[in-house]
Amino acid sequence: MTLRIACLIPAHNEAPRIAGVLGAVLGHPQIARVLVVDDGSGDGTAEAARALGAEVLELRPNRGKTAALAAGLACLDEEHVLLLDADLEGLNAGAISRLIAPVAAGQADLAISLRGNAPFAWRAIGIDYISGERVLPRALVTPHLGHLNRLPGFGFEVFLNRLILRRGLRPAIVRWPEVASPAKSRKRGVWRGIAADVGMLGDMFRTIPLPEALAQIARLRWRARV
Repeated sequence: MTLRIACLIPAHNEAPRIAGVLGAVLGHPQIARVLVVDDGSGDGTAEAARALGAEVLELRPNRGKTAALAAGLACLDEEHVLLLDADLEGLNAGAISRLIAPVAAGQADLAISLRGNAPFAWRAIGIDYISGERVLPRALVTPHLGHLNRLPGFGFEVFLNRLILRRGLRPAIVRWPEVASPAKSRKRGVWRGIAADVGMLGDMFRTIPLPEALAQIARLRWRARV
């Protein structure tokens, strides 16, 4: 199956790291378009992305990750979208190809990454249910763009899981042992990093209740092709 894939990268103050992510997708033979949504950055993220050849959508002021993704999705028309966080380390074109492969081969409806430094529990059970790196049909989320703008900043992944399970879609879990996401404490300092992690969990559980989150983990893992 030949897929038309757009790569969508939400970014907030990731100028020191975004080059590594863009290096894996710009010029990739399976990626038709690369769009960075600069979500109110103050460190030159937009300029860094443009200098490397990416298309950039700038939002002012900062709206949060979910709203940034909604704005980016509204700009795309490709059938499939590759979602990537902007701060990944060790990402390369081969990892991108592996994430696309099960969807392109018709073996799965979408693909979810399992990074090498994902929490031990997620690696042990074989799924990171809040992974920000996925390949999925754009039509799964475009009917819900208005609702996305009303979700908390980090509510996107758990809301997306809800859509996946309601539609009965088959995910593939693709292990990325060479890829890591830096801890927030490393980027922001210990206390600000802890506060950011707590805020992210709060956003998730304002989007879905804890019992539904636990059910998502079990049901996605049961449906997954690994």
